[in-house]
Amino acid sequence: MSRAMIAAIPFPDISPEIFEVSVGGFTFALRWYAMAYITGIVGGWIMARWIATRPRFWPGNTALATSQQVEDLMTWIVIGIIAGGRLGYVLFYQPSYYAQNPIEIPFIWQGGMAFHGGAILTGLLVMVFAKRQSIPIPSLLDLAALCTPLGLGLGRIANFINAELWGRPTDVPWGVIFPGQAAQACGQLEGLCARHPSQLYQATLEGLVLLILLWTLAFRGWLKVRGFICGAFIAGYGTVRVFVEQFRQADAQYITPENPLGHVIRFGEAGLTMGQTLSIPMILVGLGVMLLASRARPKAA
Repeated sequence: MSRAMIAAIPFPDISPEIFEVSVGGFTFALRWYAMAYITGIVGGWIMARWIATRPRFWPGNTALATSQQVEDLMTWIVIGIIAGGRLGYVLFYQPSYYAQNPIEIPFIWQGGMAFHGGAILTGLLVMVFAKRQSIPIPSLLDLAALCTPLGLGLGRIANFINAELWGRPTDVPWGVIFPGQAAQACGQLEGLCARHPSQLYQATLEGLVLLILLWTLAFRGWLKVRGFICGAFIAGYGTVRVFVEQFRQADAQYITPENPLGHVIRFGEAGLTMGQTLSIPMILVGLGVMLLASRARPKAA
């Protein structure tokens, strides 16, 4: 059956840039991807400040932090997101390339960020900040986890607008015809190539659904169980990522004629992508954190 005969959705006419301003021969542009980062960070700060200063949510009915402490924490988180995300991409996805081109490691405007790297460094910096401010580390990690899905969801929407990180070829009615030669390289299929809009799957699951789940737990008293919501976030994100990787196109450097699905661990014709390989340990760690936190749950929680 020809690909051109299969119903699909044309990619919407959305520019990656919100607007451009030319000054003295230089052009400055605000991109949706940058706006996603800005909105996610500002929105996360507003949510964190609101809930951190309300005693009823926290153990001992004592506010977790002051507004100033939350504001200071956001500086550390921004560093963790950007530096960790970039280093994670360099180490997990393109180590050989950046070993040969180390000068390009800071060039974040060229693209290339990895959630797993950002999560690791941000978590470490949150723990350092908590120690310096004499704030319980598990509770501050819970606070960070509560606010992370907003940025994740917005970032995935920006990925869709940028027509990047698209999914595998599909004939489902909601498949999207992404622009570009790489997106249209669908093997022996004829006509236009439709792909899973996997960015929107992730925006919905790791953004909206995970945000609702974590805040529902918070309003039901689970912030009083130190570490539980952080564990739920880690396990939840890992589960979503393992699932969505079934529909997402693997990174080009892992795809070969013998390995068309880009598996980095192979079991015959089956296997795991890099995203799944990094996310399965997250599920195990998250479940372990939730179990340990539940065992230490105060009777009043």
